[in-house]
Amino acid sequence: MDNNKRVFHVWERIEIVLESEKTYSNPYMDVDVWLDLVGPDFRKRVYGFWDGGNVFKIRITPVRTGKWTWISGSNQDDNGLNNKQGYFEAIEWSEEEKAENNCRRGFVRATSNGHALEYADGTPFFIVGDTWLAGATHRYRWYEDDIERPIGPEAGFKDYVRFRKKQGFNSVVMIAGFPAWANDEHPHRIILDDEEKTVLRDSWVHPVTRSGKDMHNEGGRPFLFPGKVPGYENVFPDVHRINPEYFKYLDKRMDYLNEQGFVPFLEVARRDGTPCWKKYYDWPNVYVRYIQYIFSRYQAHNCILSPIHFDWWFGSVPVEEYNACANMVLDKYGPPPFGNLLSANSNPSTLVNFEHDGPQKWLTLHLIGNKREHMHYWYLTEMFHSKPTRPVFNGEPYYAGYFNLGELYKYGAEGGTELDNLYCRSGMYGGFLSGAFGGHMYGAEGIWGADIEEGSRYKMWDAFKWESAAQLKHLRTFAMTYGKRYQELIPNAELVVPNKAGDPRGYIGWAFCAHTPERDLFLLYFEKDCPGAVEIRRLRKNSTYSVKWFDPREGKWFSDPSVDKVTSNEIGTVSIERIRPDLDWGMSLVLDDNQNL
Repeated sequence: MDNNKRVFHVWERIEIVLESEKTYSNPYMDVDVWLDLVGPDFRKRVYGFWDGGNVFKIRITPVRTGKWTWISGSNQDDNGLNNKQGYFEAIEWSEEEKAENNCRRGFVRATSNGHALEYADGTPFFIVGDTWLAGATHRYRWYEDDIERPIGPEAGFKDYVRFRKKQGFNSVVMIAGFPAWANDEHPHRIILDDEEKTVLRDSWVHPVTRSGKDMHNEGGRPFLFPGKVPGYENVFPDVHRINPEYFKYLDKRMDYLNEQGFVPFLEVARRDGTPCWKKYYDWPNVYVRYIQYIFSRYQAHNCILSPIHFDWWFGSVPVEEYNACANMVLDKYGPPPFGNLLSANSNPSTLVNFEHDGPQKWLTLHLIGNKREHMHYWYLTEMFHSKPTRPVFNGEPYYAGYFNLGELYKYGAEGGTELDNLYCRSGMYGGFLSGAFGGHMYGAEGIWGADIEEGSRYKMWDAFKWESAAQLKHLRTFAMTYGKRYQELIPNAELVVPNKAGDPRGYIGWAFCAHTPERDLFLLYFEKDCPGAVEIRRLRKNSTYSVKWFDPREGKWFSDPSVDKVTSNEIGTVSIERIRPDLDWGMSLVLDDNQNL
């Protein structure tokens, strides 16, 4: 924080820097530092983090206009950390400044009905995101300059952000420490403890070349070496010792995303690193500390935070232990003080793995992960109807180009093809109408793994150019055609008959539907090869609706003169002949009395 600056905007990130008078053998594990922050209708303890040497930082953001004061403290007898004081004034952004960057509208939160997302000022936020799990690493290289480089081998993090921003994206998902180990010269798939045959981790390897991936960034790796795993001291790091230099470069990436209006989804780690943590380190305390470190470091960024990327059970500690660790963080440090939503990539869903009517305390946003075909969209509907109500978004659906991987995956299509685009649209629109009113996180082979090696099926810079990603922005158009009313929708595919004419393990032949409680607005999506004639039920009885069709390839609505109006019968059903069943289409039905929607 500039000691001479006393006026900031609401939701502007402020960094308080403290320098300890004492030197600690392991400040990462041993020192808690905080501010007691007081402002208009706000009084909380805000924790900070060690940033190397004798430097500790606490990041804050004022959530309301007015005067704010703070006083520092720590769990140590250290005059450099304790009883420092300050104050500042928070003012509002102008409407013009908000229009330049939506992050100035405030942190993302649940809508009043709990089913969708909005900024703090009430402006709708619909996730249009991409899966950059290795985004914190040099695979998305960081250039200090702002020179624009073409999407290709020389492209950097800023170039990829600019490219996606032009396509209408507003979010990416990244893993903060992905991965932490140094397995670059160890191309084996799994390392096992010979004595107990315990899986230590699922080695991060390329599925074609079987080579290990170098995932450092410009500051090194997340943790320091040597580690404590016998025989692998230079492969597995010492997770009791963090490397702040690595996270300083993640800071730059997170800062840039917010500056460009992106709200990142940041997960602390992937599940395959943690068996080693549990076996050789002070589990669960070492993982609790790491969660708290990441949460404290990025709590003043407009972002969604996550304690784990739980994409699979293999090579993982039991999911209940991640849940316990997240609970321990909240018990000791409290929830994120400025309101960051908390979620987790979770196979098959956050509800299945972290039942929020059970012992978890932290979950505030639902998603599905790593379940692909349309038979799995049901998990979104289940979460929509679960209590207490939480927003839902489609977090890791079908990956573009994910196909022909033997027993690992038999479905999907070649990346960048029309068939692949079709399968991606199934996930987008079918998932949305199944209850994912929080938005959609796109994913593609080559991108999620940041593939650059010779022999890779797809290079990441080639996959970035696939049309399926460019078509994702049309989902937002489809959702928000009638303004905020999409936030009221109730998913119910059973209102379309027939609705499951295709293979459950596929992406064609099914239909999806959602409607408002008043049943004055219906949104539908028909996959390719749905039957030409369908019945739609539970409309208002004896009522006339206007019919419009939506082209998800171009993002445009249009009317078909042959069926621009339908009138329901005495039990509220209508029969409609689909246009061109050989293609997928969206559709809306709007009650004629409500044409001002």
